[in-house]
Amino acid sequence: MGETTIRADDEADPGTERTGDADPTRPPAPGGLPLLGNVHELASDALGFYERRAATHGGVVRYDVFGTESYLVTDPAAIRRILVDDHDRYEKGSMPRDQLGGLLGDGLFLAEGDDWREQRTAIRSAFFRERVAEYGGPMVDHARRAAASWDDGDVVDVHAAATEYAFDVLAESLLGSDVERERETVRAAAESVTERFDTRRLTSFLPVWVPTPANRRYRRRLAALRSTIRDLVAERRAAGPPANPGAADDLLGTLVAAADIGAMDDDRLVDNAVTFLFAGHETSALGLAYTLYCLADRPAFQDRVRREVAALDGDPEPADLRECPALTAAVDEALRLYPPVHSFFREPTEPVTLGGHRVPAGVVVTLSPWAVHRDERWWDDPETYRPERWLRDGPAGPAHGDDAPGPAVGERPEYAYFPFGGGPRHCIGMRFARQELRLATATLLRRLRLEPVTADLSVRASANTRPAEPVRVRVRTRDESLEETDPAVSE
Repeated sequence: MGETTIRADDEADPGTERTGDADPTRPPAPGGLPLLGNVHELASDALGFYERRAATHGGVVRYDVFGTESYLVTDPAAIRRILVDDHDRYEKGSMPRDQLGGLLGDGLFLAEGDDWREQRTAIRSAFFRERVAEYGGPMVDHARRAAASWDDGDVVDVHAAATEYAFDVLAESLLGSDVERERETVRAAAESVTERFDTRRLTSFLPVWVPTPANRRYRRRLAALRSTIRDLVAERRAAGPPANPGAADDLLGTLVAAADIGAMDDDRLVDNAVTFLFAGHETSALGLAYTLYCLADRPAFQDRVRREVAALDGDPEPADLRECPALTAAVDEALRLYPPVHSFFREPTEPVTLGGHRVPAGVVVTLSPWAVHRDERWWDDPETYRPERWLRDGPAGPAHGDDAPGPAVGERPEYAYFPFGGGPRHCIGMRFARQELRLATATLLRRLRLEPVTADLSVRASANTRPAEPVRVRVRTRDESLEETDPAVSE
């Protein structure tokens, strides 16, 4: 996670050795109902279920979904084993493919083995540091326009606003302005994806081919989205695609060039375009919404960030972000408290031992940033937004003015924090997303003060960690302290 990744001792955890090196036992099971297993608990509160099971049963615990045995892993050492050290012994597996295959197809997210490596090699030039830095201009421009659209005292749903912002950035930076005219098609598909994977609905645990109303809408709208992307691809080819992926101006151009040189077929091209539409649109919007909400609720730290970015020579550029530790801490702490991706999934291809427990091949292994990020073993006062904890290598900063120190940052295992996954299959767009969140937050706070309106933020598990209700803040555009520090407010 860039400069904020916490490193720990790299020695192997003795509880995560290969089978045969110890005498492992099966992980504890939290019980459940006949046939349903733990589905009723997941449907009631999936995020709370993960937290409670991790707190009660330790770092590896079994659970059951309609008779399918699954394993929740929240031990950071075991998570590192899965994602990094023994990553070649795991694959995404059948459950994510059954659930997400209709959405993401055979694109980078679900691809395995040589197919995954070839796709990632073909696409990665779009996410090189220099290329991502070039996207900084559109990220700042669209944040500036959003701020200009609000009047002093307006109450804004920052999740809705962040969704619009993230789409605008994605359209210009990654998929080209042609996708702008298809905003409604993308919006409708995103709405159906959220509905389809909303764990509060028991039907979300059923296969997508079951003809529920939500599944029918999902299939229909997704087909419309894929048709739209094929049209965009045809238009790009007619206009003359770049000679190779590295010469493209945006991600769609990279994908078209990769397909034209045989690095992927057209079906995978469309699969990857859909993948990045949702990965780059939904998760970034959620990360920005949670950052703005948290800062509105912490006015003192918001002022600290505002002073930091006001000291810049104009609106921020990517190179400026290295000089903004409070801004970085504000974003990283929001991603800790409200990770947009609440769960990652893997399946071992052979029997393994995790945390001293035997885990058979082919079962679903759930890695939950939500539960790990809120584990009091790694985080002092874990359910409180405390960006101060990221700002120095010693004890974390005081919470809300008290003097109680938190645990030393260096004492936390590396995988006590993993909002973008980890290992070879970490999110390829991590650098893009982190830059986008920081540039947008900095640009807005140079012009606005945020005040909380939503008193208690309630979230739910769908394809992502989504707000259950609108996330409202009041914006102040006329503010004496703003005018004293930065003339941008009068632009």
